Amino acid sequence: MSESYDYDLFVIGGGSGGVRAARRAAMLGRKVAIAEEFRYGGTCVIRGCVPKKLFVYASQFPEHFEDSAGYGWTVGATSFDWPTLIAAKDKEIDRLESAYRTNVAKAGAEILNTRAVIEAPHRIRLLDTGRVVSAERILVAVGGQPNVHPGFDGVEHCITSNEAFHLERLPKAIVILGGGYIAVEFANIFHGLGVETTLVYRGQEILQGFDDDLREALHQAMEAKGLRVHCCDTVAEVSKSADGRLSVRLKSDEILVADEVMLAIGRRANTVGLGCEAAGIELDERGGIVVDEYSQTTSDHVWAVGDVTNRVQLTPVAIHEAMCFVETVFRNNPTKPDHETIATAVFSQPEIGTVGLTEREAGQRFPELEIYRTSFRPMKHVLAGRQERVLMKLVVDAASRRVLGAHILGPDAGEMSQLLGIAVKAALTKDDFDRTMAVHPTMAEELVTMYEPSYRVTNGEKRDG
Repeated sequence: MSESYDYDLFVIGGGSGGVRAARRAAMLGRKVAIAEEFRYGGTCVIRGCVPKKLFVYASQFPEHFEDSAGYGWTVGATSFDWPTLIAAKDKEIDRLESAYRTNVAKAGAEILNTRAVIEAPHRIRLLDTGRVVSAERILVAVGGQPNVHPGFDGVEHCITSNEAFHLERLPKAIVILGGGYIAVEFANIFHGLGVETTLVYRGQEILQGFDDDLREALHQAMEAKGLRVHCCDTVAEVSKSADGRLSVRLKSDEILVADEVMLAIGRRANTVGLGCEAAGIELDERGGIVVDEYSQTTSDHVWAVGDVTNRVQLTPVAIHEAMCFVETVFRNNPTKPDHETIATAVFSQPEIGTVGLTEREAGQRFPELEIYRTSFRPMKHVLAGRQERVLMKLVVDAASRRVLGAHILGPDAGEMSQLLGIAVKAALTKDDFDRTMAVHPTMAEELVTMYEPSYRVTNGEKRDG
């Protein structure tokens, strides 16, 4: 370390990406500090993926109780206690945050509990004390936060996903504005917990960017459960009545009454007041930090990873980018983050697991596609009497036989997508899938037993198989 700097690396932000970079750099013997103004663990651990998945599990039990009767079980009277779930969730989050702190400290990095902003090139101000420290290199990993809709009266009565994790009481009715995975997941969570739930989305179909067949099938499955979905509409006004309930007027002039209105309309980078201009860091039109292929900003001593860069807003991606940053900067091994073919899941009910190109995307890139598609009732649902179906789909380049995309709607689809991600990332062909022996009886065996295409796509146009 140069004598002129207090630290080799100063990390701003204690989420998944920042913590991984701080730990790895410290383990290499570098002098590292990491500053976090809220809680270590970031969006994913504190107010995102982890508590949300716990809520998903909680919301699935009513269907489990219902389905058990078909298997000979008699379940007595059931009830749900929201404060018990919140307390259990908070206890687990506390445990995880402690683990994050412990691992950083064990690696040898200095933990700072303060907001840190960039004061000047190589200079960071710690706002709890006003002290200015210096660093040879700075990594920005401050993540993002939910967008707040400024465009209608009564927006101050609305909550975001942040507040949804800490509601004092479970609402009787909720309106959720948005059609992305956060909106869809919370709609299913609240509905599963017995809340009268309405999802309102301005687009023509929910989950833009996912395969069209899955979008439509999930929409139908949600409505079959009794969840209301309003597409091509939006919230025009929210007003609060004397009894504390909210009146929600939609653009279509329909009036909905709810106890909570949740905004899930995207996220924005946490760059306001960060001091990016002081270090010559360029921002994009949405306020995210502009970086090159190696996560370096327009400042020669500042890098950025995770959601603050507006690349791929997923926790494993932030961790991957942090690992590549350490390889590039501290191990003299220039490594570009690989953002191609990322498997992902939507923890809706039923669940979505997907990796690779959608049919629409593949049709724009490849002249001839083979589409393998199947829909069936999973065995678990048969004795239960549940009519919900599984949908599986493989998108294949007809010329090379490479599997370009794999898409699943059904139980445990997320788990399957992780394993499919290996196959699609490895550019395996449909012939490789066909050569793979099925595991019977499972849902996943259908992925290796679809021998004939359901139909073909030529120059983006669907035609018979």
